Amino acid sequence: MAERMLKFVGTSQAMPDKRPAAERRRDFDEIYSNYAREKAAEQAARCSQCGVPFCQIHCPLQNNIPDWLKLTAEGRLEEAYELSAATNNFPEICGRICPQDRLCEGNCVIEKGFDAVTIGSVEKFITDTAWSQGWVKPIRPRRERTESVGIIGAGPAGLAAAEQLRRKGYQVAIYDRYDRVGGLMIYGIPNFKLEKDIVQRREKLLRDSKVTFHLDCEIGRDVSMKELRRRHGAVLIATGVYKARDIAAPGVGLPGIAAALDYLTASNRSGLGDSVPGIESGALHAEGKNVVVVGGGDTAMDCVRTAVRQGAKSVKCLYRRDRANMPGSQREVKHAEEEGVEFVWLSAPQAFLGKDHVSHVRTVRIHLGMPDASGRQAPQEIPNSHTNVEADLVLKALGFDPEDLPEALATPDLGVTRWGTLDIDWRSMMTSLDGVFAAGDIVRGASLVVWAVRDGRDAAERIHTYLAGKAMAAARIAAE
Repeated sequence: MAERMLKFVGTSQAMPDKRPAAERRRDFDEIYSNYAREKAAEQAARCSQCGVPFCQIHCPLQNNIPDWLKLTAEGRLEEAYELSAATNNFPEICGRICPQDRLCEGNCVIEKGFDAVTIGSVEKFITDTAWSQGWVKPIRPRRERTESVGIIGAGPAGLAAAEQLRRKGYQVAIYDRYDRVGGLMIYGIPNFKLEKDIVQRREKLLRDSKVTFHLDCEIGRDVSMKELRRRHGAVLIATGVYKARDIAAPGVGLPGIAAALDYLTASNRSGLGDSVPGIESGALHAEGKNVVVVGGGDTAMDCVRTAVRQGAKSVKCLYRRDRANMPGSQREVKHAEEEGVEFVWLSAPQAFLGKDHVSHVRTVRIHLGMPDASGRQAPQEIPNSHTNVEADLVLKALGFDPEDLPEALATPDLGVTRWGTLDIDWRSMMTSLDGVFAAGDIVRGASLVVWAVRDGRDAAERIHTYLAGKAMAAARIAAE
């Protein structure tokens, strides 16, 4: 009913209950509880149902947000779930980890003066309800096809493509060098943002949908690219990017300085019950230590908040720009500050000090000058502004670059761009190799999970066009 909507004037924004910072510092559980059904409907009803939905326009998946908000307000949750799942393979994951403050909610037309609709929390509520009610079913294609597709990488792009291809009836096999499904969703993102059983139930759904997984299987080592192309009618490369960027500064090789992903992977593996030498020795554990994290993105936020939960003595985040220029979610920054993290804005590491182990980070103050080629103000060091910051553990969270895939896959004729990402025809999403496609971070560079899902869905459509075209051509030749 239309009268159920447009409640933003009389109804204030209300997020789900957030656990107190003192409580959540002690564990890795999610920090928000779920909405009660009536509260989710109340918040969904704040949507203005505007004629041009900027929330939808600024969602990489073009989710039908106003429509499923209206259905939620009317109590039609199963329909809301079906509409949400029609454009998003992992709505309960995106509802938890998307930076809504920069995407849908940040572009809500009622944001100014009334606060945005809590789109992410309602999205999470809809899909969690769908799982609990048994509305999420394995895929049963109307018709099975004989063609198969091999996917390299079990991260969000690969999993989204696999689901879409199974819906069309293709036989799908996913190859991943790690021992679990999920990529960064399982090993890079901490539990307090995304509990691992959320990812694992998606894996089970795909297995029940007859997607085949080959784990601990590295293409180029265990199976050649040539063999993979022989097995499958098409191949999708969705490996993501994992090569950590480094800091060019004296002392960067000292013990006690680690890459952010190594630290997060160790923490997540430990939480999953694995024996992790870096955790057991204390080398990748923050307990009782002065921790300094260098970087300002979401990975840096994951590191500082993990260090707090591991019992760090102090946690500082060094970022060379100011708060307004920080690439990570502002909501994450707020959570970190509540939990006791100290942000040192306009500060950059110049050297790492220590004899046998890092003891201090020598920092320099930064002034933001004229905009650089990217349009952002260029950081400039302020002379004679050095400070030594005490540190027992330094985590480098400066982003990721792609590996040398032609070498890793032993496929030298695989084309790459000058940034090291795979070079594709953006209309077909095909690489320089016929029948080999690519999607996700390995094409666009390190980005968001929601963009990986979008790319995976698009790649599945292009692969279907390619394989269907080949099948039609073969049928014509046979008819002649």
